[in-house]
Amino acid sequence: MSEPRTIAVLGGSGALGQALAKRWGAAGHRIVIGSRSAARAQEIAATLGGAVRGMVNRDAAAASEIVAVAVPYEAHRAILEEIRDAVAGKIVVDATVPLKPPRVARVQLPSSGSAAKEAQELLGEGVKVVAAFHTIAAHRLAAGETVECDVLVFGNDPAARETVIGLVADAGLTGWHAGAIDNSAAAEAMTSVLIFINRRYGIDGAGFRITGTPTKTGATQEG
Repeated sequence: MSEPRTIAVLGGSGALGQALAKRWGAAGHRIVIGSRSAARAQEIAATLGGAVRGMVNRDAAAASEIVAVAVPYEAHRAILEEIRDAVAGKIVVDATVPLKPPRVARVQLPSSGSAAKEAQELLGEGVKVVAAFHTIAAHRLAAGETVECDVLVFGNDPAARETVIGLVADAGLTGWHAGAIDNSAAAEAMTSVLIFINRRYGIDGAGFRITGTPTKTGATQEG
């Protein structure tokens, strides 16, 4: 297990947010659920049990060392603007995918390149945005089962990526350094591809694995 941290999960009412909160809490991390409504955040925290706390988004971000954002794309910018002052100098783990209903099985990346890159530009270089968890079937993670899918981890700060690699492991998954935040477009796009594959072939949560045997440590090899 990685070093215990206080982690805010914004979007804790969704399947991915709740799944990560449960798994990180079980791994020994201190969890704070964030929501636009303090009452809603506290309600979700109560369902998770343990010492999980609930606060409005900005207060949750301010009270935590690491902030995870797992929200629908349409709420992405507003939440980032709300927490911007509270996350200065922190790691923000962004799992947002720019899905645009009803055509969620079609890749529709934003003009900046990716949602994670938008987050980095909005929050500024003083915040270490790390993109991860895009291609994991949230309902399977929430069910507590073993999810045999890998997680690509993107970010401009290798040390911040390494911290998130540890959080991926704490959630019961395998993470891989996948380069700078610009590369996050690949995983965000792959999410729509996997949705299409799920529908076309009737798969309950398609994912992917990295094959091959590493001969170098991911933390030291930069492209």
